[in-house]
Amino acid sequence: MTIDLEALYIDLHQHPELSFQETRTAGIAAAHLRDLGLEVDEGIGVTGVVGVLANGAGPVVWVRADMDGLPVEEQTGLAYASTAKGIDPAGTTVPVMHACGHDMHVTAMTGAVERLVAERDEWSGTLVVLIQPAEEYGAGARAMLDDGLLSRYPAPDVVLGQHVTPLPAGVVGVRSGTQMAASDGLTVTLHGRGGHGSRPHSTIDPVVMAAATVMRLQTIASREIDPRGVGVVTVGSIHAGLKNNIIPAYATLELSLRYPDEAARDKVLASVERIVRAEAMASGAEREPEIRTDHTLPATINDADATARATAALKRALGDASVIDPGMFTGSEDVSWFARDAGAPLVFWFWGGVDAARFAEAEAAGRLEKDIPTNHSPFFAPEIHPTIDVGVTAMTAAAREFLG
Repeated sequence: MTIDLEALYIDLHQHPELSFQETRTAGIAAAHLRDLGLEVDEGIGVTGVVGVLANGAGPVVWVRADMDGLPVEEQTGLAYASTAKGIDPAGTTVPVMHACGHDMHVTAMTGAVERLVAERDEWSGTLVVLIQPAEEYGAGARAMLDDGLLSRYPAPDVVLGQHVTPLPAGVVGVRSGTQMAASDGLTVTLHGRGGHGSRPHSTIDPVVMAAATVMRLQTIASREIDPRGVGVVTVGSIHAGLKNNIIPAYATLELSLRYPDEAARDKVLASVERIVRAEAMASGAEREPEIRTDHTLPATINDADATARATAALKRALGDASVIDPGMFTGSEDVSWFARDAGAPLVFWFWGGVDAARFAEAEAAGRLEKDIPTNHSPFFAPEIHPTIDVGVTAMTAAAREFLG
């Protein structure tokens, strides 16, 4: 029986789950893989799924799709829009949406595995399917590896992955070398001295300290990084206080930092620490600020030889004009941990999910950033077709290139 991929996508889109809570999604993915004849294990790295199809002697190819949603309230207006709620790590009830396209990733992977199973007489080797949790935390790949992934399953000769993005539907973007930036997530705690809002002179105000710190941090990218280079410093969260007439005792900032290589990383991290400590000192803080690293993601670096092979296969399957070099993305991914731990080459590419005519119109008007929602937007929603079809074809073609 052929899997109804459109129905699968709509179902996953309507039922997103937060990181490390993807039990329903994992169960659906595992059931499809079992139905296709794979040996399947669940609960790898909390909620991860691993499916193995041994098809004779030959290379081992790992193919990966991530499956977690985001704490975002969907505003697409689609008939199948998510109205799901979830509980975040702080215990807060939040809206949940597949704002990064991981529902599309699982759907395309399911279709690719179905096609590879149907074509198994034409290839030889072992296919290992990874349905990964918690990419949005930058923790799911590490969790699966720490759960014995490499010791429990055949080690890969190559690792493949793909991500839907705001490119025209039908277009695939892949490049050799750094495809996505390295990233660190930091939590900064600034300590002040709390008191009554009517007596600011008796306090050390961490809200003012935080505001000054946020503004100064912006100068790292604008004044400390070579304009020809890449570096992103984002303060995505500020928390301080509970009432308007109480000056709180502390404020916290959550930072997202991105860079293309280790040298840039060292520079940005040193600048962040210098600024945070200097602003605390300038505010008269009596206690040193705390800087905690919440996650570290390496750069997503595509192997040159493997990427050349995969690119050729993608062009054969989709046509030369449909495969482009998209440049380096400043977003980050944890997929490369699989390849790094295994000592295997990685090929990771993007495929488009935007109606081609709509994309062309926005591009011609110089309104791509305004009119085309990007990943993590409450308006992000790939076109169902041909996005599913292209994702299936791309993953199948790349996997077949490496299977004997």
